[in-house]
Amino acid sequence: MAVQARKRPRIVVMGGGTGLSVMLRGLKEKPLDITAIVTVADDGGSSGILRSELQMPPPGDIRNVLTALADVEPLLSDILKYRFKTGSGLAGHSLGNLILAAMTDLHGDFVTAVKEMSRVFVVRGQVLPAAGEAVILHAEMEDGTIVTGESKIPEAGGRIKRISLEPEHVEPLPEALEAIQQADAILIGPGSLYTSILPNLLVPKLAEAIVSSEAIKMFVCNVMTQPGETDNYTVSDHLQAVYDHIGLHLFDYVIVNDGEIPPQVQDKYAQKGAKPVVLDRDEVTSRGYKLIADKLVLFRTYLRHDADKLSNHIFQLVQDWTTRKG
Repeated sequence: MAVQARKRPRIVVMGGGTGLSVMLRGLKEKPLDITAIVTVADDGGSSGILRSELQMPPPGDIRNVLTALADVEPLLSDILKYRFKTGSGLAGHSLGNLILAAMTDLHGDFVTAVKEMSRVFVVRGQVLPAAGEAVILHAEMEDGTIVTGESKIPEAGGRIKRISLEPEHVEPLPEALEAIQQADAILIGPGSLYTSILPNLLVPKLAEAIVSSEAIKMFVCNVMTQPGETDNYTVSDHLQAVYDHIGLHLFDYVIVNDGEIPPQVQDKYAQKGAKPVVLDRDEVTSRGYKLIADKLVLFRTYLRHDADKLSNHIFQLVQDWTTRKG
């Protein structure tokens, strides 16, 4: 009698921005069934223009994730990322964003457009917007002022107390809820804490599904602080912000970089107001989180997570978890 092939572990990855895309390039090489749930709060740049003019969810973060998971030649990946530098109405737009906008118009809705683009570009996994409609992000600052708009929040220059969504009770995609309910592992981050990560977790039914899931839950902390969002934040400060918004201890494991960042690289980031996120190890572990700390960064033009090392740690945790579950 033939032995039934073991199913690939199912992992749901949530976030947005460059960090998520870098990590997914490593994870897609692992035998995992990946679903990426991506924020729809972006209102700046090309995404903001298309969102405003075409009344569609912002395509930028979705396009980055599709490109990261696509099984295409490097040239085609570069074409999707290509951003026009000149041209009235074209300057600033990426070709991938325009293709997603065209497919939304062709198919009548954004979710179908994302599915069709996934099929055309042979995406390894499933990519889903957190909701079928764009959301507006509000931030209440420590001084009581309210800042509206994802792109405006980091520019406000104050310390963020709390963020909220409009509409407050936005409905998640049924496919996103189903993916979370069936997941063996749920991975949050890396990405901008207040403008990429928390907007997903504030979609009410998504947070509830994550809390009730028996999957292993992991948080990948950013390597550097983000000016206007996480100035002087430690690792435990990131975790506290999630707890303050969700009201629950969400993660089993926290994955962080503890590799040294060269002084010249730190100097480059310090000019923009960013510095390494301090690993306050004792504070993190005293709160009940299991810590995975390793040298997880590479530096070329910018600091990025080492996608291979990071995905190795994630895959090992998922394998161990699914083995224990039987």
